[in-house]
Amino acid sequence: MKNVSKEISALIKKQILDFDKKVESNDVGVVVSIGDGVATIYGLDDVMLGELVQFPHDIYGMVLNLEEESVGVVLLGDDTFIKEGDTVKRLKEVVEVPVGDALIGRVVNALGAPLDGKGQIKSERHRPIERIAPLVMTRESVNTPLLTGIKAIDAMIPIGRGQRELIIGDRQTGKTAIAIDTILAQKDQNVKCIYVAIGQKNSSIASIIHRLDTSGALAYTTVVSSSASELAPMQYIAPYSGMAIAEEFLEKGEDVLIVFDDLSKHAVAYRTLSLLLKRPSGREAYPGDVFYLHSRLLERACKLNKENGGGSITALPIIETQQGDISAYIPTNVISITDGQIFLLTDMFNAGFRPAIDSGLSVSRVGSSAQYKVMKQVSGSLRTELASFKELESFSQFGSDLDENTKNILAHGRVLMEVLKQDQYDIYSLDRQTIELFVAKNNYLDKYPLSRIKPILKDLYKYIVSTDNQLIKDIVSTHVLSNENENKLRSLVEDYLATLEVD
Repeated sequence: MKNVSKEISALIKKQILDFDKKVESNDVGVVVSIGDGVATIYGLDDVMLGELVQFPHDIYGMVLNLEEESVGVVLLGDDTFIKEGDTVKRLKEVVEVPVGDALIGRVVNALGAPLDGKGQIKSERHRPIERIAPLVMTRESVNTPLLTGIKAIDAMIPIGRGQRELIIGDRQTGKTAIAIDTILAQKDQNVKCIYVAIGQKNSSIASIIHRLDTSGALAYTTVVSSSASELAPMQYIAPYSGMAIAEEFLEKGEDVLIVFDDLSKHAVAYRTLSLLLKRPSGREAYPGDVFYLHSRLLERACKLNKENGGGSITALPIIETQQGDISAYIPTNVISITDGQIFLLTDMFNAGFRPAIDSGLSVSRVGSSAQYKVMKQVSGSLRTELASFKELESFSQFGSDLDENTKNILAHGRVLMEVLKQDQYDIYSLDRQTIELFVAKNNYLDKYPLSRIKPILKDLYKYIVSTDNQLIKDIVSTHVLSNENENKLRSLVEDYLATLEVD
């Protein structure tokens, strides 16, 4: 009888010990509070920052706060069905997205789930959305142009493969238009494209997808969509997901273009999460680490050296300003992280000058090292000539008596401005840009009224293509305008212009 009692006592003790282990497990926690897509969890003592946790109803969350007694988790799904007291489990994983060729031509959300109704994405590989940027010794300087098809940019603010060029300006000034035109210009250029929409209207995203599809650009583009109707956590992780997809191609030695539209809304989403997690706020209510938010993202864009595959990620982040204030917190942060900026002016846009690029404030810190020689030949003095024109134009309005030289500079400047006008979705090839800039640089158009400039250039290009197609092929293949070809081009231009009447 005593032996039976001892066995029962030992069994009870064992069950009590096992029960304690289950209750005190560091891999399980309890929801203390829930609301606005943020949960406070008691327990999960060993959980790590950025780790995934699982709530009931197969809803996932990401750990962003590590407190002494609790952890703060942002939900990556609807929090309607989650209540206080629910059990939360560690998954010992980080947020990952599917990567690879299966994503080309698809529209996905921030977790890589399809949104286009084309079925599941069959990808064998996944990558964590966060990753340390490639080391300095694995990189090389940017030296290969990435043509945008926009004359003003390719001539004055050249972008190279592996560069980070900021597009900045007020609302409705054509920022997205420049990014989409650049994606369209990559057709047949062996560049994969990724467009990340953050906080945009669903109708705007649908319009962009339709344009990419009808232009044939969706065949080499992935769209990562996190619209304004989605939760702040999804908007927060979207650009990192897009960069993870890009890095898969980078490591295969391929060239990638990624557009973040836009990082202002990304910062606002992060500010929302931080305030809900009760983090202390700083300037403009943003948390203190908001600079790190964008620097760790954009630093992953680079050009790798040949020993590491030679691939590149070119990033075009977009930032929206308020009343042209580039000294605000987020604009100054991103300007300091990037390799230059394309600054768009509201006044120019409203005056009908498209793209509304301010050649004075816009700059590329990579410069002519990311420019073909032929483009340097025809656009080397363009920025200086425009600066002289704008300076004289501001002074000329105060006086009526102008000397002949000033009149000539003003007339030439107006022609240059007219030549740089370009409609949205109207992509210019390298040879066409070369011819138009050559004609403008050499003052061939100064005697014609501004209304005739664009029709003349359009017909001139057609004339040259039909008369001497070999010249066009030489420009495209060699990227240089040799003395012989320059003389040929000059002769063709003069022959065509001789057939025109001067008003």
